[in-house]
Amino acid sequence: MELRKLHYFVALAEELHFGRAARRLHITQPPLSMAIHALEQELGVRLFERAPRRVTLTHAGAAFLEQARSLLARAQEAAELARAAARGAVGRLRVGFMSGSIYTLLPPLLREFSARYPAVQLELRELPMPEQLQQLRRGEIDVGVVRPPVDDAELDSEVVFEEPLVVALPRGHPLARHARIAVRRLVNEPFVMFQRRPGLVMHHLVLRFCLQHGFTPRVAQEVAQSHAVVGLVSAGIGVALVPDSIRGTRLRGVVYRPLAERSPPVVTSLVWRRDDASPVLAEFRRVAAERAPRGRSTRSQTATV
Repeated sequence: MELRKLHYFVALAEELHFGRAARRLHITQPPLSMAIHALEQELGVRLFERAPRRVTLTHAGAAFLEQARSLLARAQEAAELARAAARGAVGRLRVGFMSGSIYTLLPPLLREFSARYPAVQLELRELPMPEQLQQLRRGEIDVGVVRPPVDDAELDSEVVFEEPLVVALPRGHPLARHARIAVRRLVNEPFVMFQRRPGLVMHHLVLRFCLQHGFTPRVAQEVAQSHAVVGLVSAGIGVALVPDSIRGTRLRGVVYRPLAERSPPVVTSLVWRRDDASPVLAEFRRVAAERAPRGRSTRSQTATV
């Protein structure tokens, strides 16, 4: 059954006059009459009673009118849904994220994306980077928030946030009196370090930075998550070099000081399957790129102690 015929039928049912209905549809009367006749033949019932000066709906026509209007409305909704889906405005997006991103990019990105595309269902999964990459390859998530590098031919990535390292100290630590701390001042301090695990970069980043300044950190404890690192610092277990955004935890018993030296950037990237052409994903990436400049840390690190 053609939607065109339904449009013609509804117009005639509402006007009850072939001339007025034809003008409303911007056609002449013969095509309208032919379409109505074809529709009646298709249904096997008369929809209108025709008299020289009068057109009325039959009982079957009156019953069919309500359903015809509903079908046309649903067809319009389907068309609008298809256009919205092509724009990335409806659908589902499964987002993997590392815990550290909740202090930086993720909250403003999710707020902005949800405000622009309220019809997109977001499914959020907190996952370490190795699990994010595995789930991306298996098609279980659509995009991940990770620390690069991402060395996988099936995946693509882009940097969306950068921030410096800062020193986390137990409150009352002698070094806390300095406005900035040279990393060499930490030579004899016990360190709370991020775990050394495949796919996790923070341990290597901190270790390499210390080695570049002539010492190997004396590791007191290793833990996996950022909040666990600063938790042990607050307990007096040691000091730590952490991403600047960890200040957002506002944990009691910890103070943060910028480094005197320029530290290597702690980078956050989006990662997705290279062959994923989803318009929802494309819009999420676009919003992330727009939010990134406002999120980048710009704290100066040029002063000396």
